[in-house]
Amino acid sequence: NNSCSIHIPQKHKKAAANLIYIISRTSRNQKLSVMGSINGSKNDECVRLLGAWPSPFVLRTRIALNLKRVAYEYLEEEDTLNSESVLNYNPVHKQIPILIHGNKPIRESLNIVMYVDETWLSGPPILPSDPFDRAVARFWDVYIDEHCFTSINGVAVAKDEDERKAAIAKLGQCMALLEETFQECSKGRGFFGGENIGFIDIGFGSMLGPLKVLEKFTGFKFIHPKNTPGLFHWADRFYAHEAVKPVMPDIEKLVEFARLKFNTSIFK
Repeated sequence: NNSCSIHIPQKHKKAAANLIYIISRTSRNQKLSVMGSINGSKNDECVRLLGAWPSPFVLRTRIALNLKRVAYEYLEEEDTLNSESVLNYNPVHKQIPILIHGNKPIRESLNIVMYVDETWLSGPPILPSDPFDRAVARFWDVYIDEHCFTSINGVAVAKDEDERKAAIAKLGQCMALLEETFQECSKGRGFFGGENIGFIDIGFGSMLGPLKVLEKFTGFKFIHPKNTPGLFHWADRFYAHEAVKPVMPDIEKLVEFARLKFNTSIFK
């Protein structure tokens, strides 16, 4: 049954929102995630998320939904390549995450995060209101995908030591540049987005798990208190945030996942 609408009298909605939030914090491994408030508007349409737990791109979507306190059903897709739901809702790329709002599918993680921010006004804004600041945030999230994630993957799939060293060096350069970006964007506050988690925080924070896996196997600290002090303390704050902590994958589980996925010497 795909229906998930619930009628709650206006006077009880605040109490219901608090109860839903508590349930979500204690049910992080269950199929249904219901963090957030239930708004008396068109946004009460059923919200479902097709994803896979190791994916940093799915993690972005879950964090955004949690920040906005949106009630949603999380559907784990174990075989995305052969999933009828994935093929039906994303026939072009056949990839997750896919957010389904009512019967409308929204695809691609950054696109989904922007949709969530624009659709639900509850919770703090994810993207800045200033057009220039919004453009800057979008620029850096694209950079993170095109350079940081590519370098993370490059370290994982490297066929020999020289190839691995080159990928590690490139990833180190990415971290140095993001350290500068953090200092500039945060303006002395806790997150790239200022006082609250923002678009860049979600984009880069979703990569912390894979980075920790690589650190474990390479012995190289990509985020270090000496070389990247801003990112080092930011990562602690990000992990501890109430919208992040319940959905952040366990590192040891990610380690085992990497061993199975990548048949390269680094994981042996």
